[in-house]
Amino acid sequence: MKKILVIHGPNLNLLGKREPEVYGKITLKKINEALAKEAKKEKVEVKFFQSAHEGEIVDAIGKAGDWADAIVINPAAYTHTSVAIRDALLAIDIPTVEVHLSNIYKREEFRHKSLIAPAAAGQISGFGLNSYILGLDAAVALLKNK
Repeated sequence: MKKILVIHGPNLNLLGKREPEVYGKITLKKINEALAKEAKKEKVEVKFFQSAHEGEIVDAIGKAGDWADAIVINPAAYTHTSVAIRDALLAIDIPTVEVHLSNIYKREEFRHKSLIAPAAAGQISGFGLNSYILGLDAAVALLKNK
């Protein structure tokens, strides 16, 4: 069975309360539940990791290189700042899909640049929960085509 790691970056644990006009009212728990349901349908194993700490995310990516077949990542604010996360993804060389609940290109200009995108197979943004579902589906498709 193929294994996919889903990484949630900083402040995503606050979903449901944090800026609902931008991120909606969905909670991280509901996102994970929806992804688990989709993973079951796609016959893949999914594990979840959330941290506000860049080093912990880098460590999780490094460990994923030993067991995961793909990664779906919402690096949140680290999208625009983390060379360390980008380098970790490049180091493990497994298919990665970057996702965002909001359309980062319709927001503040500093959010328009992703340091992670060049290390990912693709990026999905702006579809709320469906960004994650589409990201998981994309990761599964990448694994099938590998």
